[in-house]
Amino acid sequence: MRANPHEYDLISPGSLDAVLSLLANQPGHWTPIAGGTELMVQFGAGRLRPRNLVNIFGLNELTQISVAEDTIRIGAGVTYTAIRNHDELGAALPLLARAAGWTGSIANQNRGTIGGNLVNGSPAADSPPALLVYVAELEIVSVRGVRRIPYTEFHTGYKQTQLAPDELVLAIDLPRPRSGLRQYLRKVGPRNAQAISKVALAAVCDLEAGTIRDPRIALASVFHSPFRCTRTEALLNHATLTPALISAARATLISEIAPLDDIRSTGKYRAHVAANLLEEFLTQLAGDL
Repeated sequence: MRANPHEYDLISPGSLDAVLSLLANQPGHWTPIAGGTELMVQFGAGRLRPRNLVNIFGLNELTQISVAEDTIRIGAGVTYTAIRNHDELGAALPLLARAAGWTGSIANQNRGTIGGNLVNGSPAADSPPALLVYVAELEIVSVRGVRRIPYTEFHTGYKQTQLAPDELVLAIDLPRPRSGLRQYLRKVGPRNAQAISKVALAAVCDLEAGTIRDPRIALASVFHSPFRCTRTEALLNHATLTPALISAARATLISEIAPLDDIRSTGKYRAHVAANLLEEFLTQLAGDL
């Protein structure tokens, strides 16, 4: 049964300062809504409890992309279409640009925002694995000021984050990746488009004379939140690519993730596919030697 629209209030203060004041004066009373691609699905299915919604879509402070020599800054209100169509960003962060093209339909990409995707906190979201391997940092704002946290620390549980009731994610900051960085991204789903991932893996590293340096590996749909595989990274770092190393990396990755059974797949299948994706990445590296 669809929800009753009369049980919801929606206001549009029109400025970031006005939104932050509202959140500060009535913490927990207002739910920010940007593109609404997740909330409206819940609304249409009758699963969205009555809420007071405050519109933040299109606020100027949230919709800017800045590409500098060493850093890239993406406003939390930037849509996936804007990310996908930004040539400089795509050249610098190709994994993120590709993931933006996987996020739902074209209509979803036109409305859905990267900040909303992070705050929603789905473990199957498309952009988080790329943001994790690119070492993203979040800038969070409230009337109390601005604070910064590594994206690796943002998710605290299933659809739970560090965000306080009076705070918004303002922007995502990323260092520009080094030239020559080896990069990999693959998503496994029931079809090629408009599919929630069964498993997705992003990976980057340097490769010097057969030795892996500074590997970063992240997965979607294998944990209660987007997951960085630090134990597997530690095994691979400064190691020489051999068949034995690839086998050990598969086993280590499987041991540190905790995929669940759900309507889309089984935990056993997800673990096996995640290991296969890692092996594919490492085998591609070996082929470049």
